[in-house]
Amino acid sequence: QVQLVESGGGLVQAGGSLRLSCAASITPFTFNVMGWYRQAPGKQRELVATITNGGITNYADSVKGRFTISRDTTKNTVYLQMDSLKPDDTGVYYCNAAPFKTNSWGKGTLVTVSS
Repeated sequence: QVQLVESGGGLVQAGGSLRLSCAASITPFTFNVMGWYRQAPGKQRELVATITNGGITNYADSVKGRFTISRDTTKNTVYLQMDSLKPDDTGVYYCNAAPFKTNSWGKGTLVTVSS
């Protein structure tokens, strides 16, 4: 029903910034809540940020104050601005509904933070 494509990842030094984008075939704001998830090798995906269809945001304690989730409804796109990046932020980042929908996972975008 919806296809999500993540982009914007890359290699950055600790303390640097990246801006991730999530493009949807249909607006993700048809979901009650949209989120960004990340997954490190050998670990389960974890939810790091959410935004409601009304624009209310929330963050995991580990990224609070450093990451900002936002949306552009006209472009059917959700963004994740990541500042003050740490090596522990390294992983593949995905967008999806929150709670996630199994059939909506994209391929993700890789973020690597060097020390």
